[in-house]
Amino acid sequence: MATVNRRWRRIARPAGALAALLGVALTGRPAAGQAPDPFSLDATRTKQYANCMAMARKTPKRAHDEALAWREAGGGNAALHCIAVALLQMGDHDQAARQMEELAGAVDETRPALRAALLGQAANAWLIAGNPAAAEAALDRALDLDPHAVTLRIDRGIARASRGHVWEALDDLNRALELDPDRVDALVFRAAAWRRTGSLDLAVEDANRALVLAPDDLDALLERGAIRRAKGDEAAARADWLRVIELAAEGPLREAARRNLETMDVKPD
Repeated sequence: MATVNRRWRRIARPAGALAALLGVALTGRPAAGQAPDPFSLDATRTKQYANCMAMARKTPKRAHDEALAWREAGGGNAALHCIAVALLQMGDHDQAARQMEELAGAVDETRPALRAALLGQAANAWLIAGNPAAAEAALDRALDLDPHAVTLRIDRGIARASRGHVWEALDDLNRALELDPDRVDALVFRAAAWRRTGSLDLAVEDANRALVLAPDDLDALLERGAIRRAKGDEAAARADWLRVIELAAEGPLREAARRNLETMDVKPD
């Protein structure tokens, strides 16, 4: 089976989930040129929080130590968030996830979207840690708070598929695409789910649609190659995987394409 299946846990791409955690803005969504402040801080503390989060990207150990000191000095939830992100960057994924869950519980109940976003971050940390059951549990709570959050729905689909619950994953991915029909990542993950059920025509339809929306999307190319190989079209699969190698920098996606090609080229005696 093609190595692209690893994406269900995002273990092959931890930097992607980490980037999401490092880019949280006021509402818990990715920042768009706005200094992050999910905790209603004053101007001085907002700047301190933004600096801590930026430091967590580059020097997480230093950020962790400074955030601990800031917490002791009354930094509150903002300091806890920076500690959690620094822990994730340092590779302590389990503790980062627990910290995020604790933080979500500390947020005022009048801010359900923020609580849901933090639980979603905890779930991403659990996925990186290879614990999809804990991720699914966190996402269940998050979706109770924010049922129309497309990214949370996609992530729960990933967690469910990681546990082998592919039909339940499809329920989440179908709902995500009802809410946002042009989400390329949802299309790619749904294509992979259809492939796992043996529904190859539906799988290739989703992969093709993703590539209409984003012609050079590496995940979509990698997945379509897997589907094409499953359908017996090795030449087309090869073309997709060679395109990934052409476009991708060195890293897990390029390595997955290379391994898929090597596996396909090994013929039984």
